[in-house]
Order: sequence, then C-alpha cells, then structure tokens
Amino acid sequence: MSSARNAPTHFCLLFDCDGTLVDSEILLAEVMGTILPEFGLPFSAPQYMEEFRGVRFHTIVKTLEQRFQALAEEDFSMLEAGMRTRMKARMRAELVAIAGIPDALEQLSRYPKAVVSNGPERKIRCALESTDLGHHFQGQLFSAYTLNVWKPDPELYRKAAAAMGFAPHHCIVIDDAAVGVEAGLAAGMHVIHLNHFPNEESTPDGAVSIHHANELPADIQRLSTAVTA
Repeated sequence: MSSARNAPTHFCLLFDCDGTLVDSEILLAEVMGTILPEFGLPFSAPQYMEEFRGVRFHTIVKTLEQRFQALAEEDFSMLEAGMRTRMKARMRAELVAIAGIPDALEQLSRYPKAVVSNGPERKIRCALESTDLGHHFQGQLFSAYTLNVWKPDPELYRKAAAAMGFAPHHCIVIDDAAVGVEAGLAAGMHVIHLNHFPNEESTPDGAVSIHHANELPADIQRLSTAVTA
C-alpha cells in the first residue's frame, strides 16, 4: 500500500481540471480552431496549445479581436454559446481522464480536495461526470465564472482555500498550465506542475515539476512535511 495513504491529512489538495484531471485541452483546441474562423477570427488548434492553453475564453477572443477585427456583442454571445455546445458534445463522446489520474486520486482519497478551474461550473461537472472522477471531490468545485476571478489571479485559489477551511500555506495546487502554476505560487501555496511538455515549457522556481500523474502521491507525501510544519 502506498505510504501516501498514511500521510497526514490536515492539508488540502486543489486540482485544476482541464489538462490536469481530464484530457480536454486537445478537444477544446479543435473546437476553437473550427468555430473562431467561422466568426472571422483566424485560429488553429496548435495555436491554442502553443499560446493560449489554460487562458480564459473571453481573453482569447479579445486578443484575437485586437489582431484582426472586433466582434459585435451579439456575435460574441453566439460564438461562446456555440463553442460551449460543441465542447459539451465532444466531452460527452470522447473525454478521458489524464493518464494516471484515476489511480492517483484513489491513493489520495483520504485528503480534502477540490477542483479549481477557469472554466464554467457546468463544464467542470460535465468533465467529471464524463470521466467518473466526480466522487473524489464531493461537490467541492470552484469556478472562475462563479467567483468572478480568473487565473493567473491568485485570488481564485485563495477563495477556494478559504471555502475549504485551509490557510494558503496548508494547500497544494496541482495544475498543468502556466497561468495556474503562477496563480498557485502567487497565492502562497505549494504547487505541483504537471508538465506535459517538458521540452517546451519550464517550471517556475518554487514549484515541483512532474511529468506523469502517477508521480503525484509520492510528491504530495514529500510536500506534506513542509505543508504541515
């Protein structure tokens, strides 16, 4: 049995969703690469992965508007609704958990944990339901759209920690995207960077880098000494 099961539990695990728990980012990239050009905003799936991974949809659209052309307000509403509808269908049909996450969550089952995401709550719920991961979090879901603050602003993680009843230094953030790693560090939390692209992305000073979710239980056990000190 993993020693992580026997480690102290008086700290909290805060998980990002897309790219950390579920392998949704390539689906989102493909949906955006299709629908954004339909509204006159040139975009490709690789561009999302290279430039905008983990970034709020509204921010992506505003950046593209600055580069190309502004959308009418009603067009933005249609664009976002269309993107959400297509993404939900793709997730229901194709979404899988990140490799190693189901087993890691089982090993970490004793610890309080929550999902903290830049995505809407309905998207988080769809992701967890589609991959059968929801039971690990007992409804503890914190959406930027609900709290009105988006990573890299550290306040999203701080609000989640406060709602869970933990001080920032008693929290461990697990996030794959630069915006989330930055937010966790700025929030004063311990951060594990699930770096899927180690040859292309660097892990900031202060964060722990792992390349596969099966490394999580051992690294969380090592961090627990610092967290509970």
